[in-house]
Amino acid sequence: MCEASVDGSNPVTDPLLITIDGPAGAGKTTVSRLLAEQLDYRYLDTGALYRSVAYGILINGIDFEDDAALIAHLKEFDLTTHAHKNEFRLLWKDQDITDQIRTPEISMMASVVSAKPAVRNFLLNIQREMGKDKALVCEGRDMGTVIFPQADIKFFLDADPHARACRRYKETSPKAAVTFEDISRDMLQRDQNDRQRVLSPLRPADDAIRIDCTDIDPHAVVVRMMNCIKSKVRERKTSRF
Repeated sequence: MCEASVDGSNPVTDPLLITIDGPAGAGKTTVSRLLAEQLDYRYLDTGALYRSVAYGILINGIDFEDDAALIAHLKEFDLTTHAHKNEFRLLWKDQDITDQIRTPEISMMASVVSAKPAVRNFLLNIQREMGKDKALVCEGRDMGTVIFPQADIKFFLDADPHARACRRYKETSPKAAVTFEDISRDMLQRDQNDRQRVLSPLRPADDAIRIDCTDIDPHAVVVRMMNCIKSKVRERKTSRF
């Protein structure tokens, strides 16, 4: 169950590819950044990639239901990623949009466009290119099932819907002018969209370690993850002899 305490040291010598999946508001971003910092790994926020595409679609008035228009837009999509330890920044046309894509409108649009094959194919190579050298903590919704099915360690975080909505509401800028009820409703709708879509639905990988984060502090979640990683590393060392 990976429950023993850890001493805060990094147990990893060989680089690992670690995936963290789960629904919105489960704490993936906070936990992923903390874990990447603990391991001195790069951090990949794949949700931000989909948000950046949604941002471009909204800014340019692209009809995302028009496959030809969407594909043409993606061919000209000028996106640059910067992943360094627990920081992940996105530049679109040399403009840092990392903070601008954290709005309820962008979140819902990201959920919709993430079901489009053209968008998923466009981002697939970006993600896999970042993962080829490992030493990476990547979070999303299909990291362990589709993007990196051969990841060394997979986690799936979940939490009670009310707790997830509370977290997302606290993260939302006051300038967004949205209520808790708005956040809760949109989150439930996104849950449904993500879990019921035909292409890469949100679900735990068969070999994922599942953690309920409803009543657990992010630092405690990372402690639990580090225990699992230490256990995995010990198993690898044993299997070599």
